[in-house]
Amino acid sequence: MPEMPEVETVRRDLHRRVIGRRIDAVHATGARTVRRTSPTIVRDRLIGRTITGTSRRGKYLIVELDDDQWMLVHLRMSGQLILCDGDAPLANHTHVRLRFDDERELRFVDPRTFGEVVVVDPANLPIEAPDVAALGPEPLEIERRDFDRIIRGRRRMLKAMLLDQHVVAGIGNIYADEICHAARLRYDRAGDSLSTRQVGALHNAMQSILSAAIDARGSTLRDAQYVDLGGLAGGYQDRHAVYDRAGLPCKRCGRPIVRVVGAGRSTYFCPRCQR
Repeated sequence: MPEMPEVETVRRDLHRRVIGRRIDAVHATGARTVRRTSPTIVRDRLIGRTITGTSRRGKYLIVELDDDQWMLVHLRMSGQLILCDGDAPLANHTHVRLRFDDERELRFVDPRTFGEVVVVDPANLPIEAPDVAALGPEPLEIERRDFDRIIRGRRRMLKAMLLDQHVVAGIGNIYADEICHAARLRYDRAGDSLSTRQVGALHNAMQSILSAAIDARGSTLRDAQYVDLGGLAGGYQDRHAVYDRAGLPCKRCGRPIVRVVGAGRSTYFCPRCQR
């Protein structure tokens, strides 16, 4: 699943390439992709609008429109946003297409159809997109003292808190494992068992790992489901220290990386480095 670094990569690409473009036509053929409203509502709210900006909350991409509405895009498991010439061959599982005034198209491709596109009024976000309104702080913006209060004030397992979008927004399975390894902390440590120094290390690891992943344009795994706006793979997967490396030596100490499964989710860690 694309996480914050991947979504931020797509957002930056969009910001460079579509600001000021007018949406002249919309094709929304995947009802599940626009399930919060309908294909007709999405078309009506987008046609004729000009893109004025982009932003992001957690894993949600926000495209800002000239009528102060937002187009929200969530890639979920297999979604891709591709910017291409309007006459480019149509990929399978293309569910939404936006045709711009320069004849290019922004296409939302999603084989598993868990992703979505919706147009909302940000002033009415708690009603129209309550999951976005309820997101926790951004991991690159939260101050260390606030992070310390959140983490050490709970008895939950560390990884579970990093994955909880109400605690901190945008981290998923890949980067939670990488952050815990960089901080030398086991995934199942209780938050209230950590010292101030350990939470500081976790905060530093969170911000450095995510920043480095953004600089590398995200992680593309073996399923190749995440690509950037031009259809190209990211590069941070080559720098993963633990994720999807079960049985391979830890890059820090050489001991084999261990994989455990809980609640249908894999966790990768080093039993020597992480305590």
